[in-house]
Amino acid sequence: MEAVRLVKHQGWSTRQVARYTGYNQSVIVKWCKKDPTGGWHRIPTKSSRPDHHPKQLNKNIVEKILNIRRRTNRTSEVVHQELLNRGVVVSLNSVRRTIDRHGLMKKRSPWKRYHPHIDRPIPQKPGDLVQLDTIHRMIDEKKRLYIFVLLDVYSRWAYAKAFAKMSGATSIKFVAEAERHASFNFDMLQSDHGPEFSSWFVLKIKKKHRYTRIGKPNDNAHIERFNRTLQEECLDGLPDDVEAINCGLKKYLQYYNYKRLHLGISLQVPNQLILMAKCFQAIGLKTVYQLQFPARV
Repeated sequence: MEAVRLVKHQGWSTRQVARYTGYNQSVIVKWCKKDPTGGWHRIPTKSSRPDHHPKQLNKNIVEKILNIRRRTNRTSEVVHQELLNRGVVVSLNSVRRTIDRHGLMKKRSPWKRYHPHIDRPIPQKPGDLVQLDTIHRMIDEKKRLYIFVLLDVYSRWAYAKAFAKMSGATSIKFVAEAERHASFNFDMLQSDHGPEFSSWFVLKIKKKHRYTRIGKPNDNAHIERFNRTLQEECLDGLPDDVEAINCGLKKYLQYYNYKRLHLGISLQVPNQLILMAKCFQAIGLKTVYQLQFPARV
């Protein structure tokens, strides 16, 4: 504004103003053209982004990308493949940039930031790694109940209970109750980043705890598979009532832990593995693998 005023009102030449302000003369000329008022209004700074690019996508291709994205609501890979099927040759990165530039890219939640994680232990005995999760069951449009589930990775021993409300205090109560029913102690707990497993829960539980890694759903694969089994074999036939669900869970867990054969543990029963682990500890072994390969002890 000061440079334009010197030219328009003081009668200085653009070369004189350039030497006085320290800017290039061509810049002073452009400023004078942008502000016809003579330096009485702020001159907006425009983006340095070029208006055209020799390799930019054709407008027809851009419209096809956006139409497929809006119609299918699928990922960039799917949109890219559909374009190739139609004979439209375009790179995958161009498809991603186009979708992102028009605000159609679903970004990762800002709440799911990176958290430093503890290395996942190898479960060698019951309690070495116990996974936690919560099943949300809708009762109506605004009300739901919560089923807390717990699974020991080594033996596949499981425990579950329904609650009307979900909180960190409920999680602590559930873990303490599950440990009373188990015949072993919990050494390390693992959970996702749900609000019921907040930092307050980690502080109050007074046990080793690790969160699943962001973008690594396989970290909780065992309990996620148990959730599906629990819903198919037990929960689907129960009404939306906490007491009725807990009654059904009590009967089902008795069957699950003491009678049901599991493919994941070589067609054995969880209680059977727990008893075997106690026998191994009694003779000074940690796992069944040390019994089979004593040279590795």
